[in-house]
Amino acid sequence: MIKAIIFDLDGTLLNRDDSLKIFISKQHDRLNKWLRHIPKEEYIQRFIELDDHGYVWKDEVFEQLMKEFEIEEISLHELLEDYLYFFKDSCVPFPDLLETLKELKQNHFLIGMITNGKGQFQMDNIRALEIDRYIDTILISDWEGVKKPDPTIFKRAAERLKISPEDCVFIGDHPDNDVKAARELGMKGIWKRNEQWNGAEADDVIDGLAEIPGLILHN
Repeated sequence: MIKAIIFDLDGTLLNRDDSLKIFISKQHDRLNKWLRHIPKEEYIQRFIELDDHGYVWKDEVFEQLMKEFEIEEISLHELLEDYLYFFKDSCVPFPDLLETLKELKQNHFLIGMITNGKGQFQMDNIRALEIDRYIDTILISDWEGVKKPDPTIFKRAAERLKISPEDCVFIGDHPDNDVKAARELGMKGIWKRNEQWNGAEADDVIDGLAEIPGLILHN
């Protein structure tokens, strides 16, 4: 019997691609004194390419940008701090996020989250989306000392919700780190379709968050 729904964050609840584009545009404006020699669209496009959907950490991204665009008089540390502090102001949710979480809570499901990333950075983004009030437990890899797809972090989430993994559904956009890892521990795995990957071995596939309550309630 499904008692809990556990979510991934980036690419599942947070539209990271759109959020990143907004952030980069704002950063170019905010740091224009040091970046004005770079055409904004060129800066945005190169940042997105180097970022690789978030799988390259930003110190490497900024270091490469500094070399390619000959960015001077502002340090790597300052560029990284700008990202860590201001990204939360550009967070874009996927459609129906709050409505979906609210409906799940009204139907008495526990809600959890497991996300890889820097602790305070991810928590700031969660709060920016205004979803922390709906979530019963949040596990961020930086603070947990373990990250997906390690089964430890999935098991830990179930333990904190005080239920067995078999009573959990995990919803994420990564075929291996999210869906496969959760299923190997005994959770049901729902793949939120992401064009970055061709497919996933999942119990169900969704295109939007609004599909979740009906899917869970009818299983």
